[in-house]
Amino acid sequence: MNNDRLIGVGLYTPAEAGKLLRIPPAKISRWLKGHHIQGRYYPPLWTPEISLGDDRVFLGFRDLMEVRVADAFIQVGVSAIRVRSAIEVARDVIGRDRPLSTNRFRTDGREIFLHIVEEDSDGEKRELLLNLFRKQYEFNSILDPILRTVDFGSDGNPLAWWPAGRRLNVVIDPTRSFGQPIDASSSVPTAILAAAAKYDGSIRNTALAYDVSETAVRHAVEFETMMEQRLAA
Repeated sequence: MNNDRLIGVGLYTPAEAGKLLRIPPAKISRWLKGHHIQGRYYPPLWTPEISLGDDRVFLGFRDLMEVRVADAFIQVGVSAIRVRSAIEVARDVIGRDRPLSTNRFRTDGREIFLHIVEEDSDGEKRELLLNLFRKQYEFNSILDPILRTVDFGSDGNPLAWWPAGRRLNVVIDPTRSFGQPIDASSSVPTAILAAAAKYDGSIRNTALAYDVSETAVRHAVEFETMMEQRLAA
């Protein structure tokens, strides 16, 4: 992939992704690179959207969101093998290379469902859940709370992620600041604001220097402190 194609995609190493997602980087690498266990090869869950022409693993923003949902499924008891199967089925159903990162997925901890809206001949819409393993429709409504921190486009694809919720006003948007965590109002990276505040020792001076609010600086410091604590954990 040339540098021009990286614009608006986001670029993250497994270590950076792991810090944001609270997932061990080695696990992310295994999921995206494949691995062997006791002589058996387990292929990647999907092919990352970024390749720089070597064996290193990089993630784009869509990969970041895909990993986030895959991990959520696995955390509630869905095996990685079943997640891989769900991805393969969902690709055929909705025609997306990275279906997990769309807003159509739900889980009850045992099965994975694809959220579908159908319109009948009278123009009336109804919401259904397709069980990807039984391949039949379920009429249950299952809420996945992790989707609440993601902004989706009209096509169901993720546009931006609020990694600490919306309270801190910190957003990850692949079209802004190369997908790094930023103050949503000013687009200044939180790492820069937090580092400046630490160096200067003054929230007010940092806010003046970067033309942001003092609240934005405090939120950036809080966010970056949270990221550092995740690394130390």
